[in-house]
Amino acid sequence: MNRPAALAILLFLAVSAGCTDTDPERTTLMVIPAGSLLYPLEDIEAAFESQHPDIDVRIEGHGSIQAIRQVTDLRRDVDVVAVADASLIPDMMYRPMLEGGGNYTDWYVAFAENEVVIAYTDKSIGADEITQENWYRILSRPDVRVGFSNPMLDACGYRALMVTALAEEYYGEPGLFEAIIGGSFNPSLPVTREDGVAKITLPELMRPAGDKVAIRDGSIYLLSLLDAGGIDYAFEYRSVAEDHGLLWIDLPPQINLGFAEYADDYQKVHVTLGFRRFQSIGSERIGQPIVYAMTIPADAPHPDEAEIFVDFVLEAFRDGWPKPGATAMG
Repeated sequence: MNRPAALAILLFLAVSAGCTDTDPERTTLMVIPAGSLLYPLEDIEAAFESQHPDIDVRIEGHGSIQAIRQVTDLRRDVDVVAVADASLIPDMMYRPMLEGGGNYTDWYVAFAENEVVIAYTDKSIGADEITQENWYRILSRPDVRVGFSNPMLDACGYRALMVTALAEEYYGEPGLFEAIIGGSFNPSLPVTREDGVAKITLPELMRPAGDKVAIRDGSIYLLSLLDAGGIDYAFEYRSVAEDHGLLWIDLPPQINLGFAEYADDYQKVHVTLGFRRFQSIGSERIGQPIVYAMTIPADAPHPDEAEIFVDFVLEAFRDGWPKPGATAMG
């Protein structure tokens, strides 16, 4: 279903159904997705509710780690969790619930792929000269401001670090990670290399030093900053750049985390999170191809309706979002 048609359905439902938010006959389904899924889920939500008028889908976006924490740490009633890093679900949810009696979940279904790009606007410094061949030199300039999401909360954040560390090796440019990201924090974020693996260990509090780098809780929260000129470039998923009409630079497949055939290359970078307040988070994230996944928490209030919604999303994503070759699995 195309976007105009989906929005037309949503408008028709809003007008014809009246105050459906307070309709006691409707089941409210709470869906917590990664922020990069918000745009496509607008259409999916409208199409789903047109076929299931007895279900009111409520969508609340967060960074992928924060999305899972709504269930595991904050103990909210959530029906569906969808994240941008499939490995987070077993790492954070394949463990007993606080009150015992089973894990938060024991399964997930992978349903889409993505890749990291460098997003920008025509107002960005260097916009008239940046290319696929020189992007890392542009981002290394002291006057160019770069944004990425908080690695402690959002998968795109630690993937930005991974991509930059992989780029340093790929282009043969020692000090590249420090020039683009690492040297702009207090303390700085060093990269150590051991047995061919680049390791980045983050402090518990990441404090940008100056204006070179900006971080936000989720990658989608960088968009307003980019549009306003607060930053020149942002590490984003390609789907987000496409959905929001941004300019972007496609990165080599060896470093963009988007291709299964380069999985061995991606594994050569590890990021250790310094966020110790929440023990549910797997502290070491290892580079791997980007795969989105969904699950239904074991204590979901409406498991039957959640299963119907998950099946609907899988069918929708079989049409190829966010890039050719994205498929539903399981």
